[in-house]
Amino acid sequence: MYDNNKSSFWAIWLSLISNIILTAMKIVIGLLFHSEVLLADGVHNAGDIIATIAALSAMQISKLPADEDHPYGHGKAEVLGSGFVAFILALAAIYIAYHSTAAFFHEPLKPSLIAFIAAALSMVWKYVLYAYTMRIGSRTNSKGLIATAKDHLADVYASLAAVIGIGLAFVGKTYNIHWLSYGDAAAGIIVSLLVLRLAVEMGKEAFDVLMEKTVDQQKLLQYTQLIQSVPQVKRIDRIRAREHGHYILVDARVAIPGELTVQQGHDISRAIKKSIMEQHGDVDEVLIHLNPWYKE
Repeated sequence: MYDNNKSSFWAIWLSLISNIILTAMKIVIGLLFHSEVLLADGVHNAGDIIATIAALSAMQISKLPADEDHPYGHGKAEVLGSGFVAFILALAAIYIAYHSTAAFFHEPLKPSLIAFIAAALSMVWKYVLYAYTMRIGSRTNSKGLIATAKDHLADVYASLAAVIGIGLAFVGKTYNIHWLSYGDAAAGIIVSLLVLRLAVEMGKEAFDVLMEKTVDQQKLLQYTQLIQSVPQVKRIDRIRAREHGHYILVDARVAIPGELTVQQGHDISRAIKKSIMEQHGDVDEVLIHLNPWYKE
């Protein structure tokens, strides 16, 4: 667990430092060389800085142990952080769309090779960050880290659109194709749509967890099979499971022979809990309610 936490925090800090550097680079170059899509992408990265700080704070809170006020732990703090990332992305998408659309009402400016190189460097670096952060996030089942990884992926798309847009502007200038000179602005609109779509997907996922949507049926089936593998279990009356941030809570109503003692029932509950938690490392708690079963 310690190694997982350490890897998660390294990934978040690397994301934060990278976003600060890329934001400064894109905004400065975008302003100096009048690239709408690069400037918009820089503002998007500025939003990423806020989102990454939120994810880092949420991760720290989510690792706190359960207490009297939060008996199920603080796992949903990461989900709130993920939802905040989605909100920042949505605002960035609206900003990018507005400024890119406005650029169509002005004469296109001369494309910049430096802006093109900056967008290409950002695209490559962000993909490396995405792959690294998603690997750590998936291994630790960290909602905040996975959200940050998806944010990096949105940046990859944004930088790719910037590369294509600025490249088309170069082609338009070189071969005197006027409409291609608006490639920078058109790329900005495409970026905004991609970012908005990602924001909606992330927001929906965070909302589902906050509303305690059940885990997928495949996981429920696996839990059911493990409970049924305990010899004394005669029937499963109900089974439910929900995500609570980076871990899952399972509760089930199980029927066992009514003539068994309290101690035997307790041992059966422990056996069920041990079976599920050993097979599923992301399960943090298993609550078992025992019902009596009598042979008809």
